[in-house]
Parts: sequence; structure tokens; C-alpha cells
Amino acid sequence: MPGRFPERIVCLTEETTEVIYLLGEQDRIVGISGYTVRPPQARQKPKVSAFINAKFDKIIELSPDLVLAFSDLQADIAAELIRRGCYVFTFNQRTVEQILDMILTLGRLLDRKEKAETLVASYLKDFELIRSSAERFKFRPRVLFEEWDEPLISGIAWVEELLEIAGAQPIFPELRSMKSARDRIVDPATVIERDPQVIIASWCGRPVKKPRISARKGWDQITAVKNDDIYEIKSTYILQPGPAALTEGLRQLHFILAHVQGLDVSPHLLPQESIDKKLQVAKSTNQ
Repeated sequence: MPGRFPERIVCLTEETTEVIYLLGEQDRIVGISGYTVRPPQARQKPKVSAFINAKFDKIIELSPDLVLAFSDLQADIAAELIRRGCYVFTFNQRTVEQILDMILTLGRLLDRKEKAETLVASYLKDFELIRSSAERFKFRPRVLFEEWDEPLISGIAWVEELLEIAGAQPIFPELRSMKSARDRIVDPATVIERDPQVIIASWCGRPVKKPRISARKGWDQITAVKNDDIYEIKSTYILQPGPAALTEGLRQLHFILAHVQGLDVSPHLLPQESIDKKLQVAKSTNQ
């Protein structure tokens, strides 16, 4: 029927699920990724996929009129679902601007254009508030963001961009545009040369082992290691290219950078979720 909008949606990654909930259209979701944690109530939906594999028969049983996928890593899943007659829309957002475009596109797909625009406007407002807060910094700390430890992988584009909004100076700006993780592998010796003042790690679902970071050969020379300015942000807050990174992830980055300089953060800009244990006391005294 012309003009009909999807009513039975399967989301193969978390970020589209979260956006649809924020748009108030969660009843349209009939299946989610098993890795979904935001929002918590979404976990009640049927789980039909991991990241690079899916339960095809289960998806077909749900009779979706739209399947939302992400990136070339889900290309094989998308192809198989297309062969089985599904309508598949695949996003490939890698930058902050592309994440915002994804939200706007979802709004149009669901006939919720104005709600999506309002949501994006709220994120842009928060960006400006955090940029303004970062103007108080005495300096913009040099930061290494670790997306993985062995091999050592630097941050993807949206993470590096959020670091800059939060008040940092990423030490590998030339690598941010590399879409493949293998193209963002860095030599630990080069990190020593660039001497980060802060190290922030998020090992994609694995707990960060800070002693392993500080024990790397020659890293005792690095300012961040000398000052014990090594922090963890859980991957669900920063490595998901959607609302979580634009809100909680950005706030945690900003809080860390302010803490390093001995500065408080306004209560309305504080992280809302659990953060690095080293920072928890500082956060609680700031509230």
C-alpha cells in the first residue's frame, strides 16, 4: 500500500533499537540483537542475532517488514535475508555527523521526522554545552583512546570526534578516517613518542586490565602512566555508533578530562551511568 510505514522491525544492532525507543516507537520492534543492553527494557524482545551471524529462520517467523543492519560486517546477513525476501536497510555510520544522519533517516522511515529532528537538536545542544565547559580547561590533554589492546588499535572516527568535543587532543588524528580496525593498528613505540597525558581504554566487551597497559615495554616513560591517568569507559557507552556514544559516552569522556585537570563538571553534564571506579568518588562528591 503506498505510503505505508514499517510496523514489524528487526534490529540487528543496538543503536537502531535505542533510537526507535527514543522515538517512542518501540512497539514496532519484533526482534533485536542479543548484544542489546540499551535500553534495558528492550532485552524483553526476541533475540535473533549476534553481530556477524543471525537466526534466519527465527527472523522469517517474525514476518518483519523491515530489517535494520549495520556496516559491511553484516553484509552477508543482509544478503541472505534479501534472498529470503526481506526488506533490509543497512546503515554504515562512522562519524558523529553520520550518526545524526542515521537518526534522521530512521525518523523518516518510521514517519517520525519531527521527533527525530528534535532528538538530534538536543544532542547538538549538549555538544555545545560540553564544548563550552571544556573552554575552562588549562590545556587540551593529549589522549590515546584504545579500542583494543593486542594489537593496539586507536579510536574510530566518532570516538575521536567526541574526544575533541569533550576537550581532548587525540594523538592519532590521521587514523580516524580508517573504517577498518586493522587500518588503525598502532605501534606501541609510536605511542611513547607521542606521549599521551591521558589513556582511555574500551576493549569492545572485555574488561580493561590497567596493569597490562602500564606494564607495556617502555610505557613507564609515558606521562599518562607516570600520573596513573589510565581510565576505562565501557564499550556499550562509547563503541556503539548511536545515542549512547553521543550522550553517556561523551559525558564520561568530558568528566575524565576535567578530573585530570582537577576541575568539577556541572551537575547537568555529569555521567548518568556507572563509570570507572577510580572516578566514582569524584563523581559522587560533584553531585
